[in-house]
Amino acid sequence: MIISGGAAIAAETEECYEIFAGGSARGLVIVCDHACNALPAEYGTLGLPASELHRHIAYDIGAAGVTRHLGRLLDAPAVLTRVSRLLIDPNRGEDDPTLIMRLSDGAIVPGNRHLDAEERQRRIDRWYRFYHDAIRRVTARVSATARPPALLGIHSFTDVWKGKPRPWHVGVLWDADGRFAEPMLSALRAEADIVVGENEPYPGQYEGDTMWQHATPNGLPFCLLEIRQDLIATDAGQYAWAERLAAIVAEALDAQVKSAT
Repeated sequence: MIISGGAAIAAETEECYEIFAGGSARGLVIVCDHACNALPAEYGTLGLPASELHRHIAYDIGAAGVTRHLGRLLDAPAVLTRVSRLLIDPNRGEDDPTLIMRLSDGAIVPGNRHLDAEERQRRIDRWYRFYHDAIRRVTARVSATARPPALLGIHSFTDVWKGKPRPWHVGVLWDADGRFAEPMLSALRAEADIVVGENEPYPGQYEGDTMWQHATPNGLPFCLLEIRQDLIATDAGQYAWAERLAAIVAEALDAQVKSAT
């Protein structure tokens, strides 16, 4: 799809995903797997107190705002979820036992507790696959108008886990392909005021996750960023981090393109 202003990828909103409009020239697709804490009306709150939907168990706090700000600053398209990870987690393989969580950080999810195979498949068909199809379509559109893109995942993590403060401001997660991730690491580590984790607070080698599905088999460079949630809980914090990251991402993209020539 072509829209005015030179953008190659049009905005699109469906039940389970949103495509944020952007151009293809950067050779970048931004992905936000846990953008939203909403649940379809038919599921109510999955039996949880409404307050639980505002916790990290329901979505990655601040990640959607960072994604949209970063997309605007870089004129890059993004794909974001529109349903909570409690309904189904798109950053898991279809056969992963944590695809639909029955227990998450101490909270029992009543609406998931007695899930049968039919309901599990229904959620995969209705919300999971359409989201991943959207990522494939956006990636293909960017490839058709520019070069094969790099994929950038935006996630967030809690500042305290099991009573222990986490020291990192941002983590760079990656697997064997360092074309995009290594320049990102170098540039972030050059920022004197932040602590950067490499494959922290999580490893970057989860078989079946979004980057594994869309980057690895297609030979695309990728990087997944985890930003600490207390830093991006407000719009001001989200914009500040997007602004910080925009120059770093652009520099890292240039570095990986140069290394390929």
